[in-house]
Amino acid sequence: MNNRSIIITIVVILLVIAGFNIAQTKEDESFSSYVDKDGKITRPTDFKEEWTFLGTWTLPDNEDDGMHIVYTQPGVIEEYRQNGGEFPDGAILIKEVRSIKSQAMTTGPKVIHAENQKLWFVMVKDEKNRFPDNPKWGDGWGWALYYADDPSKDVSTNYKKDCLGCHVPAKLTDFVYVEGYPVLKK
Repeated sequence: MNNRSIIITIVVILLVIAGFNIAQTKEDESFSSYVDKDGKITRPTDFKEEWTFLGTWTLPDNEDDGMHIVYTQPGVIEEYRQNGGEFPDGAILIKEVRSIKSQAMTTGPKVIHAENQKLWFVMVKDEKNRFPDNPKWGDGWGWALYYADDPSKDVSTNYKKDCLGCHVPAKLTDFVYVEGYPVLKK
């Protein structure tokens, strides 16, 4: 092999490696615009206007009382159905929790409605285990919690300690209480 052949071989190898790195970078960047390279989750703010409503839970007699209103990005429901009941990689579920108030109205003696914002809970689907050393990621999801008094600060520290306690009963449905979201059914 002459010097020219060696140089051409090296250039081809470098181009292949560069192409792989560019493709990998684009894949990671396209994972979610709400997740940075270290796995920090940013709370979506446009979800009420532009996302799809999944469903609502109300916990009137619980210490976490309130109305839990859940959204996901456009297209996730269709992909969920096409994937046989699996959320697609990068899907985000955001639950806003509001305090509730009940009052007598013409429609009934104890009508419950949402009041003040309490918190937001965010889950980001991660099929590739992108952040194995980040304690806020695991079991196929990234997990974050934001309180209304500082909606830019994720106060979760470890998903196993902060999140799984509520979500373990839904383990068989990918840690999501899908029965509360009839829109996911065909």
